[in-house]
Amino acid sequence: MNISVKNLEISTHKTDCHVVAVYQGNKLTESAKQLDSASNGYLKTVIKRGDITGKLNQTLLLHDIEGISAQRVLLVGCGKAKELTANQFRSLIKHVATQLHRYKLKDSALFLADIHLKDLDQEWKIKHISQVMTQSLYRYNKTLSSNNSKPVLKKITLHSAKKDTKIANAAKIGQAVANGMAVTRELGNLPGNICTPGFLASEAKKIGRQYGIKVSVLNEKQMETLKMGSLLSVSRGSRQPAKLIVFEYKGATKAGNPIALVGKGVTFDSGGISIKPGAAMDEMKFDMCGAASVFGVMRSLGELKPKINVVGVVGATENLPDGLATKPGDVVTSMSGQTIEVLNTDAEGRLVLCDALTYTEKFKPKAVIDIATLTGACVIALGKQGAGLLGNDQKLVDKLLTAGQTAADRAWQLPLWEEYQDQLKSNFADMANIGGREAGTITAACFLSRFAKKFKWAHLDIAGVAWDSGGNKGATGRPVPLLIEYILSEATRK
Repeated sequence: MNISVKNLEISTHKTDCHVVAVYQGNKLTESAKQLDSASNGYLKTVIKRGDITGKLNQTLLLHDIEGISAQRVLLVGCGKAKELTANQFRSLIKHVATQLHRYKLKDSALFLADIHLKDLDQEWKIKHISQVMTQSLYRYNKTLSSNNSKPVLKKITLHSAKKDTKIANAAKIGQAVANGMAVTRELGNLPGNICTPGFLASEAKKIGRQYGIKVSVLNEKQMETLKMGSLLSVSRGSRQPAKLIVFEYKGATKAGNPIALVGKGVTFDSGGISIKPGAAMDEMKFDMCGAASVFGVMRSLGELKPKINVVGVVGATENLPDGLATKPGDVVTSMSGQTIEVLNTDAEGRLVLCDALTYTEKFKPKAVIDIATLTGACVIALGKQGAGLLGNDQKLVDKLLTAGQTAADRAWQLPLWEEYQDQLKSNFADMANIGGREAGTITAACFLSRFAKKFKWAHLDIAGVAWDSGGNKGATGRPVPLLIEYILSEATRK
């Protein structure tokens, strides 16, 4: 979709549909005032009749308004003046997108950046309008026999009275983030019989070729040479060979220590010998959404080309039961040399990540962020609203919290106190891979922290935010917005 930012004249701009916001209580936004003036008070007449009250997300489609060149005008309610929140604003944009797709419009001009949002500027509004509108285009079609109602919307013009390079760039960022999210969503939504470790490796190479990003893939033999016994213990029960996928985005003109993203890529997780209950096990195809978010970030970086170096490391495998599968009580040796007693084979994500973290040391990263659908405990603690965030460097954690807030892709910090480490004690290895029922998200991070001592590290547990269940089942694309916001802020930091 083509998205541009212009200072539009609402009366003369030709398009299929103008979108204009109105407040409750007969109050008009600046663009609504201009439309009302150009139409000789028609808008106030419509409001006076009670056809629209300005209630949040209420809409009214008007046709062929005298004095307006646009064929249609979609009025959208934005609630009480000066009370709209950032999340409500994004919800409003999503609702607008739904209406535009419903009417099968190809071209639209959005006059929505003049809605008042406390402490949020024009740049933020333009970026999020662009992002949400682009997100609305995504449809899953890969395994459907008929087209899944692909939208016809091709062109969006965003009105901004203030027009400068930052505003135009904000729209580009928003669109690039949404494009990255679409990659993440598509990989997450694909079934496990298609999206295998080998398929992920192939898709990584496609992204690399398209955007000039170096991609390398290690096979199981190479991982054995590197003594990645922990990661390979997970793939033992699968007929699909594990892969270690490495992206190297080099945007900085000078060689510099990169930011490293490490993604959990369990393309299907049955639980292994510690097999999961049957209910909702199909959703375990989403257990590679941490890896998928790394792919999405690389896609966005390839489009935006920020001046920064970023490495992505993805451990990709299936976790299935088999005669060769790892058993509860087995002891494996990680790439770091530390031994692990596998008390539960369904706590496999950390076994994949720990070797990927150790491998990442070779890049001498200035910061490492791992992303994983790691624990059901995180869903219980935080629900679907926010990702769990833990780390060994408070400055890094604070930057990620701020990035999540700005990107409307929030995380919440959990403690990583030393006392929790005791729960990982084992009589037969350096550590156990689980720490009991209590504080499951925290003890999982404690496990990973033992492999992250050589760099600044943060862990994002995205088990609650990576996909939706029920009627809207599907991958969400999170936390691509958070990660891109953080990376871009680091790229501009002096």
